[in-house]
Amino acid sequence: MFCPKCKSEYREGFYKCSDCGTDLVYHLSPEVSDNSVSEEFVEVFSTYQQGDIAFIKSVFEGEGITYFFQGESSIMLIAAGAYARLLVKADEADKARNILRDLGFLKTY
Repeated sequence: MFCPKCKSEYREGFYKCSDCGTDLVYHLSPEVSDNSVSEEFVEVFSTYQQGDIAFIKSVFEGEGITYFFQGESSIMLIAAGAYARLLVKADEADKARNILRDLGFLKTY
């Protein structure tokens, strides 16, 4: 089983990606695999707070920033104590960081 969005591989018995919540597929199609190289994503922030994730999503959607949170599953955040990583397209990283600074999520240097 594979996640068509983030390309994670899962063993049988799993049906949703624990990172992005997308329904899993049995095989990745060639066009999905080929296109995954064309867009580079970089990490700009990480958090374990569900409220931060929801707020940042709403702001980034309003700003038209292409993003995804890797590991945002509440099970991973609460039970495993893991952080959700905010990834954005590389060419939008500076804009995303500026927004996060303005909102107080990143320190200003």
